[in-house]
Amino acid sequence: MSDFRVEVVYALPQRQTLIALTVDEGTTVAQAIRRSGLLEQHPDLDPKTAQVGVWGRAVELDHRLRDRDRVEIYRPVTADAKEARRERVQASRSVVSAGTRPTAPRRRVKS
Repeated sequence: MSDFRVEVVYALPQRQTLIALTVDEGTTVAQAIRRSGLLEQHPDLDPKTAQVGVWGRAVELDHRLRDRDRVEIYRPVTADAKEARRERVQASRSVVSAGTRPTAPRRRVKS
């Protein structure tokens, strides 16, 4: 069997943890997560319910890793994307209606 390198990443709003590992051929996502030590560093992390991916593509915990794969552990979505956009639009409308919207400089007209 040959060894190869993978990374396991978990990001919180204020902190990102990236662990580089050397693993054996046939190692699964679940095995890499356990070996990374992230479960001890982040006790609130439950690998059975967390969404995981490799290079931004969702995979199952039994997915077999390849050389230079990057295992990503995703946090649950806490905000509805549509609702967040509505709130941003509403906030920008409030700024416009208050008359504080920045204006472009006036162009000079050549005579």
